[in-house]
Amino acid sequence: MIRKLEGRTWKFGDNINTDLMIPSFALAEPEEKQPKYCFSANRPGWVDLVKPGDILVAGNNFGTGSSRPGAKVLKSLGIICLLAESINGLFLRNCVNYGLPALPCPGVFSSFNEGDIASVQLEEGKVVNLNSGRVLATTALPNMLLEILAAGGIVPLLEGKGLLDKAR
Repeated sequence: MIRKLEGRTWKFGDNINTDLMIPSFALAEPEEKQPKYCFSANRPGWVDLVKPGDILVAGNNFGTGSSRPGAKVLKSLGIICLLAESINGLFLRNCVNYGLPALPCPGVFSSFNEGDIASVQLEEGKVVNLNSGRVLATTALPNMLLEILAAGGIVPLLEGKGLLDKAR
């Protein structure tokens, strides 16, 4: 099981929609090229700065909009967790299905400066800013979701249990 995540934070504001994560024209590109367009409209060059192990911290209503594979793109860039004041329900479930931990966490946006290190304890529902020492409470993820995340997403979980043929 994934117990604790730590990473450098990147901050994004309110109402970040899936169109910003993956613009419509990028959907015509092969899957492996789509991540380079992530946030290109509102934060050009960000994909060249983000590193595997980083964490997104966002405001309210993160992931609103269409059901584009924004969570998949974020995960492919190496983002290991999303913390936001609130997360669109469909986007939250897409995050889990792609193996990207996502937690609504009231107070998170004002508790971090970009570049601070976040420690996220999924089972305990605890977020700590390791730079300031500030501790925030969030809802602990239930075992079922932790199992999906630990497997790397819903498809790998079902494949591992023999309930789905392995993707070719």
